[in-house]
Amino acid sequence: MNTTNIYSEGELVAMLKQHQEPAFNYLYDHYSASLYSVILNIVPDKELANDVLQEVFLKIWRQIDTYDTTKGRLFTWMLNVARNASIDIVRSKNFQNSQQNRELTESVYEAGGSTEIDIDKIGLRKIVHKLKEDYKVLVELSYFQGYTQDEISKMLSIPLGTVKTRLRTALIQLKQVIKQ
Repeated sequence: MNTTNIYSEGELVAMLKQHQEPAFNYLYDHYSASLYSVILNIVPDKELANDVLQEVFLKIWRQIDTYDTTKGRLFTWMLNVARNASIDIVRSKNFQNSQQNRELTESVYEAGGSTEIDIDKIGLRKIVHKLKEDYKVLVELSYFQGYTQDEISKMLSIPLGTVKTRLRTALIQLKQVIKQ
């Protein structure tokens, strides 16, 4: 595995679309830690989060042809794949049942006091916190905590259309900040 190569995003995407293994290895080596922290923020079980990470990379490998460079950066697309996979797991009946039936152990008590979120290390939260408060709250609830737009609308007692509009505006502003 040669990780000394540095690829531009365009080169990496082209190689991934050709299913070149070195590109996949590079992708895993450079992005797995960031994606794992996003997954772990949604899926509280480390073992399950590792499984989700593996599933995410399989989805990326299989679905790379659906990535559209005109709609955003590769990392943003991968982040959404990871986020969606994590939310799917947390909402699954098996996960819900396992959470209701699991034993309380020492590790549960230790994890309960942990609020350290690795996503801060990649700088996403810093960028989000530069937004107006209305936008920041919506992005936090939607992307970091996994609530749907409908759930956010009910939670904050604001119309669904307002939630959608504010989230779209927030994402446009984030895109501009990231491009700088």
